[in-house]
Amino acid sequence: MVPQLSQDLTVAGDALPIAVIATNASWNLVNFRIDLIRAIQSAGYRVIAVAPIDEFTPRLAALGIEHQPIEMQNSGISPVEDSLLFARYLGLLRRIRPVVFLGFTIKPNIYGSLAAHWLGIRVINNVSGLGTAFIKNGMLTRIATALYTLAFRRSEVVFFQNTDDLNQFVEGKMVRPDQARLVPGSGLDLARFQPARSKPEARDDFRFLLIARLLWDKGVREYVDAARAIRAIEPKIRCQVLGFVDVDNRTAVPRAALDNWVGEGWIDYLGSTDDVRPFIEQADCVVLPSYREGLPRTLVEGSAMGKPLVATDVPGVRAVVEDGVTGYLCQVRSARSLADAMLRMVRLSPLERQQMGAAGRRKVEREFSQAIVIKRYLAALAGENS
Repeated sequence: MVPQLSQDLTVAGDALPIAVIATNASWNLVNFRIDLIRAIQSAGYRVIAVAPIDEFTPRLAALGIEHQPIEMQNSGISPVEDSLLFARYLGLLRRIRPVVFLGFTIKPNIYGSLAAHWLGIRVINNVSGLGTAFIKNGMLTRIATALYTLAFRRSEVVFFQNTDDLNQFVEGKMVRPDQARLVPGSGLDLARFQPARSKPEARDDFRFLLIARLLWDKGVREYVDAARAIRAIEPKIRCQVLGFVDVDNRTAVPRAALDNWVGEGWIDYLGSTDDVRPFIEQADCVVLPSYREGLPRTLVEGSAMGKPLVATDVPGVRAVVEDGVTGYLCQVRSARSLADAMLRMVRLSPLERQQMGAAGRRKVEREFSQAIVIKRYLAALAGENS
């Protein structure tokens, strides 16, 4: 049974040093951080996960991971709400008394880190992507820059998932060069994500698959427009979408728009899932027309399963897709360029697509194993460079 968190959280369990791992959703922890948590526990820490309650929270308990809820408004910047969030982190960390705070996602990275610094707690951050604030250079960008600079000033290590983001933070003086390190995304379990061992079922359609939260910034509009264009030329092409809709994000695609596209026959909406593998296995190509990424896990998963890729030539994506080798890159925000790349993929021979997928699998094995991520985190915890 998982120990319940008491008012003095250092009393429960044993006398192990406590590591807090903080994200903006229990979903994030369950899907991306479990193996890292296990590794940190094996290194001699008691790990407490701090995240808002959602439908994935019970799974943390089922996995034997202690969870402490925190109320958080994920979307937007509100001085009142964000001040309250800082106060919540301050009170929580004062009670937990961890030796290290591991921050993931924007608000835990900023307000959780500020609270940890206030209390003299070691901080290790992970910038998984820069999000909407850095896609357009405006007031939101300047606010985010100031907040990151303040929050990361005393962090021991700040991990980035691609060199573009790392260089932008260093050049913008949001982090010092000695703080910044690269990590290959969340890392992937290569035994779990493997190419299909059996021959695919015989069918006469070609299936593209977009796996993403349904946000405009993921290039959903361009994908639908490209689907219209290519299905006018190749009617047997299927353009599938898999991912959460109605998310708490100001760039979320309205459900009505999604229903309209499905009704017109441009896309097939497959819903959301905890296990993308069966859907990737049935796809011929994985697509991501995003405006910017940290390191897109869905593309890494597609490559790991031997699928060729089509994606935009933007930071984060370029780290995964080698143009003409593991897939095709297209221009960002251009449905025409995306459609051209998708048609190029369709017109390859099955052998050529298989060769692209095999090259992608080899790249994932070299660069994106979760063993690399775990090794670098354990080194950071030990105060080492790796």
